[in-house]
Amino acid sequence: MMAACSLAVGATLMAGAAGASPYSTINAAAAADPITIQKLRGGMAMLSGSGGNISVLAGADGLLLVDAGIAVSRAKIENALRSVGKGPVRYVVNTHWHWDHTDGNGWLRQSGATILADRKVRRRLGETIRVVEWEHTFTPIAPRDLPNQILTADKLLKFGGETISIRHYRPGHTDGDMSVYFRQADVLATGDTFWNGMYPFIDYVGGGSIDGAIRAANANIVATGPHTQIVPGHGPLGNRTQLIAFRDMLVTVRNKVAALKARGKSADQVVAARPTAALDPQWGQALISGELFTRLVYRGV
Repeated sequence: MMAACSLAVGATLMAGAAGASPYSTINAAAAADPITIQKLRGGMAMLSGSGGNISVLAGADGLLLVDAGIAVSRAKIENALRSVGKGPVRYVVNTHWHWDHTDGNGWLRQSGATILADRKVRRRLGETIRVVEWEHTFTPIAPRDLPNQILTADKLLKFGGETISIRHYRPGHTDGDMSVYFRQADVLATGDTFWNGMYPFIDYVGGGSIDGAIRAANANIVATGPHTQIVPGHGPLGNRTQLIAFRDMLVTVRNKVAALKARGKSADQVVAARPTAALDPQWGQALISGELFTRLVYRGV
C-alpha cells in the first residue's frame, strides 16, 4: 500500500495534482487501484486500496468491518470480502468521520449493516465542512446513510468468536476517534491515529491537534504488546516498534516547530527552516509532505 499511495496520490496533499483537488485525486486512485488483501490472525484480514485501510473479521454469521473505504470501490470491496468470509456485513465501526473511512457507509447500511460511530462522527457527517488542504467542501450526507448506532462510551462487542473492545480516544487526529481491539487475535485497528511510515494529516477543523495526536499515539502504545498486529489508518500492517517510532517522530517535529515558533518565526519562516529535513526521507514520501506537516504542527503549538 505504501507504494500505491506514493504512486497514485503522492504529493497530492502537498500542492494538489494539476487541474484536480487532492480529494478528487484520492477518489480517482480508489476507483483505479485494486483492493489488496492481507490475512491476519484469527480469521481477520486487512483490505487496502480504497482510501483508509479496512479491517475485516469473518464469523459464522457474517462479517464485521472497521471502516468502510470510499464508495467508488464498492464492487472491488465486495469481491474482496467474498474471499475473506461468507455472509453479509453485519457491523461496521467508523474510527472517525473522514470520507476515505466512511464513504462506504451508505451502501453498507443499505445492505443491512449496523454502522457504529462516535456521536461527533455522526454530527460531522451531517455538517458542511471545508477542509482547505483537501480543496474540498463536505456537505451533509443523507440521513439514511448516517451511522445508526451511536456510541457515547466504550463498548464491548461479541462477534465471530471474538471479544471486540471499542474505545474512544480523547481528541487527537479528530475529535471523534475510536480504536477497535480484537482480543483473541491480538489485532488493534487504530484508524488515523497511526499512519505507518508516513506523516499524518491532523484535522484541526475536525477537532484534532498535534498534542492530541501524540496523546493518541501514546494510548496506542499502552494498548499493544510485542506481538500485536496493528492496522493503521494508512500504510502497511504495523507493530509496536513502528508505532513507537511514529510517536517519537511526532514528538520530535512538535518540539522543533514549537521552538522556532517561540522565537517569533512565522509559519513560512518555520517551513523555510526545514525542521523535518532529516525525517523527510522516511516519513515524507507518501500523502503528506514535510512542508505540509510542518504547517499542520505550527497551527497547534
